[in-house]
Amino acid sequence: MATLIPAIGTCVSRMTSGERRLAQRLEQKLEADYLLWYDVPLGPANAHPDFVIVHPRRGVLILEVKDWRLDNLREVTRSDVALLTERGLKRLVNPLEQARQYAHAITSLLERDPQLTFSTGKLAGRLRFPWSYGVVLANISRRQFDEAHIGEAIEPQRAICQDEMLESADAEAFQSRLWQTFPLRFEGALSLPQIDRIRWHLYPEIRIPAADSQLFGADSETDDNLPDLLRVMDLQQEQLARSLGDGHRVIHGVAGSGKTLILTCRAQHLAQLCTKPVLILCYNRTLAGRLRQVIEAKDLADRVQVRTFHAWCRAQLLAYHVALPTARADADAWFEELVDAAIRAGERGQIPGAQYEAILIDEGTTSVPNGSN
Repeated sequence: MATLIPAIGTCVSRMTSGERRLAQRLEQKLEADYLLWYDVPLGPANAHPDFVIVHPRRGVLILEVKDWRLDNLREVTRSDVALLTERGLKRLVNPLEQARQYAHAITSLLERDPQLTFSTGKLAGRLRFPWSYGVVLANISRRQFDEAHIGEAIEPQRAICQDEMLESADAEAFQSRLWQTFPLRFEGALSLPQIDRIRWHLYPEIRIPAADSQLFGADSETDDNLPDLLRVMDLQQEQLARSLGDGHRVIHGVAGSGKTLILTCRAQHLAQLCTKPVLILCYNRTLAGRLRQVIEAKDLADRVQVRTFHAWCRAQLLAYHVALPTARADADAWFEELVDAAIRAGERGQIPGAQYEAILIDEGTTSVPNGSN
């Protein structure tokens, strides 16, 4: 079974019926070495292709999915589509052109990395692996596609039709249909480090700065100075970070298992979606300082705030003109009074609620038997 990121159960509510069917077929009909991303913003421009598929021997494929029905299509040209909707006739970009633009943006990004391109010969500077793009017409059969002459505007080999993605479809035939979208085939296969480099370029939020193996330090790699090793979250960590969904979540793990890394990725993901700030709280001042460096390096300081819990309590009291506890020699007792003062000020309404869209807590204590947090 292929790996879909995010997990289908956490994104099914925002999928169209056609996107959901395609996601299920991709998971079921493709082998474990296929990697799939659904509606994950990629690259500096935060482009949102419906599906990105990566395979070590096949290459990279971009798919746009449309739930259009033949009865609603009034005109299809190479540049746009006239579609009859509940609000009247609308002209939309031809989805194949949309997929093509995404694909070219991706290849332009990846071609900056010499480890992903040919260094000599007539293909020098070109990617070492094939890439392509296509359209999935989830409610139009191949017969309808042909009879309506849609192939004059959407290349037939780049279109996957309703009857070619049925649950009963043979896995080999389904895969063959996917890869018919590729005009060229290259020999060889992508290595695991090369696949990680592709992920590094396409999804900046999963990068682990090379300056520190524990996540911390500025992300200093640039297109002009890419090191041999680019570190990224592993696939399990990335899938977890993107599949958390809404509501409260608690992540347990031993030291070094990547909890802080997942938290940072989650904060960046939320910052792109939220209108209010995201707050990260932690207990250790050193950890807070290092997390703050990472957030600043990702240009998120205006949307993600990083504080120790006690520093946040103190800042809230000062911001809303609530008296701080009297200084005393016993620092632990003073910190307890500080927290109590913040709680009581919140209960009285002096400190307002709903200041943040999300709150992420690193090293929150729990009652699990092994004491991990």
